Amino acid sequence: MDKPNVKKTLAFVFPGQGSQKIGMLKELSEANPLIEQTFAEASEVLGYDLWDLVQNGTQEDITLTERTQPLLLTASVAVWRVWQQKGGVQPSLMAGHSLGEWSALVCAGVVAFQDAVRLVRNRGAYMQEAVPKGEGAMAAIIGLDDEVIKTICTEACQGLEVAAVNFNSPGQVVIAGNAEAVERAIAGCKEAGAKRALPLPVSAPFHTNLMKPAADRLAEEIMATEFSAPETLVVHNVHAQTESDPKKIKQLMIDQICSPVLWVDCVNTLTANGIDSVVECGAGKVLSGLCKRIERSLGAFATEDPASLEKALA
Repeated sequence: MDKPNVKKTLAFVFPGQGSQKIGMLKELSEANPLIEQTFAEASEVLGYDLWDLVQNGTQEDITLTERTQPLLLTASVAVWRVWQQKGGVQPSLMAGHSLGEWSALVCAGVVAFQDAVRLVRNRGAYMQEAVPKGEGAMAAIIGLDDEVIKTICTEACQGLEVAAVNFNSPGQVVIAGNAEAVERAIAGCKEAGAKRALPLPVSAPFHTNLMKPAADRLAEEIMATEFSAPETLVVHNVHAQTESDPKKIKQLMIDQICSPVLWVDCVNTLTANGIDSVVECGAGKVLSGLCKRIERSLGAFATEDPASLEKALA
């Protein structure tokens, strides 16, 4: 039986790291007490005041990955709860970029919010500990063919690790690995004619084999956490398909730590399933912008402030 008010052509997408900024959701929280209530729930799990951190901390404070991950998860879940409270139409599919996949799983009813806050805090900490600060790096490569970038990365390894890890939109790929190999790959991409090759301000080389120790540590905790069948199907980063078996979803979330984010394929899966509009649920507008670049015909809406939320609800 169809759920009430589900719109078959609507998907929700959930942002990952990079969308955080000091003061985010402040305006939205003034009219919606649910925002601060959701942050208070997360703060109980974390043992510090998450709302105070994001309103009064520094950008440096919130860029530390073990803080960034619960912060962005909480922001997305808070906005989702406001959407529900306001009677917003329900999406028929969801997808999240990297960390955002955890936000999607919470909003799809797969994992309890408090459990997800604990898991993503540890996910961030384990990822940070897997590679000492300064030894890993990530860079965005703009304006070069995916296959060319993959070949350059293979040549730049020289006994170290560098690989294409985020396929964000046509002509925008993120590479990651050991800092020295990433530098070689950046130089190779520039030589091959990339429009830009920019080092990213992140603290670990996400979605590479260097994250294997983090995946192994988190695997035990994921396996010990209760997962349910999704109320709304989620398109997963690892293979750009949906999955309804909770055991298989657990494995996908473990694999995701070391696997590339196939975002272009995820968006193509959404559109192949009849999606014509996406709502970016949480902080920022990065994902809705990427979605439009992948498929120009998509309607894309943000939710980070009252005006954009009202527009999306309408």
